[in-house]
Amino acid sequence: MALYEHVFLARQDMSAQQVDALVEQYKGVLEANGGKVGRVENWGLKSLTYRINKNRKAHYALMDIDAPAAAVHEMERQMRINEDVLRYMTIAVEKHEEGASAMMQKRDRDDRPRRDGDRPERSFGDRDRGPRPDRGPREGGFERRPREDRA
Repeated sequence: MALYEHVFLARQDMSAQQVDALVEQYKGVLEANGGKVGRVENWGLKSLTYRINKNRKAHYALMDIDAPAAAVHEMERQMRINEDVLRYMTIAVEKHEEGASAMMQKRDRDDRPRRDGDRPERSFGDRDRGPRPDRGPREGGFERRPREDRA
């Protein structure tokens, strides 16, 4: 049997219990067709980058699947029919990750590296140019003259 990671997005107006019921429904479909579901993560209600079927947010859920391809196809077929599922994606993987997924790992703001390195707080741009030298008068006759029709 092949290993898969499956993520689906459910409508924003569903409750967390309804999303869990969807996960259990699709877990039953996979098990009825000879597959197993390992880790299940509910990532919660998150904002979407763009609206999908008038939804600005969606419930995200991840499932680690060990099932034959026919079982996965049947689950995806049922997801296409279900109006509560906005999008889904199934990816074949070599092995399942151990522990929590990247979405569930809590990273503190202070642990992240700064994007600007260790620059001083008041620097603008990537270098300090200093004061701008005086360039003198312009060359080539680009002085500003009043227009004759307005004089």
